[in-house]
Amino acid sequence: MRTLLNVIWLVLAGFWMALSYVVAGIICCVLIITIPFGIAAFRIAGFALWPFGRMAVPKRNAGVGSLIGNIIWIIVAGWWLALGHLVTGVLLCLTIIGIPFGIANFKLIPISLAPLGHEIVPAGDSSIF
Repeated sequence: MRTLLNVIWLVLAGFWMALSYVVAGIICCVLIITIPFGIAAFRIAGFALWPFGRMAVPKRNAGVGSLIGNIIWIIVAGWWLALGHLVTGVLLCLTIIGIPFGIANFKLIPISLAPLGHEIVPAGDSSIF
């Protein structure tokens, strides 16, 4: 079932949202000082491309550096990506079939705003608790 949901997601929203993260990651990697943001953007691009069956959880050892980095990220690229998820989610919720995908888009907004200090794990992974 996850595979079917992921394939439909890929066609409806996943490809374009992942492409947005890849563009943000490339821009961040070109500017040498923002390479950690680029790495985080590439990691989330994979999550935005194939989200069902995985989840984002906070890292236990994330510190003040992640907080400061997330504030910078929100100002530079995070709010654009979150806005993309919001618009796509609303558009998907206009149809009954698109509602689960719209909700999935809404669930990606927090990770698009604060990618540092999070990791992507399989949804059934109980070792994180």
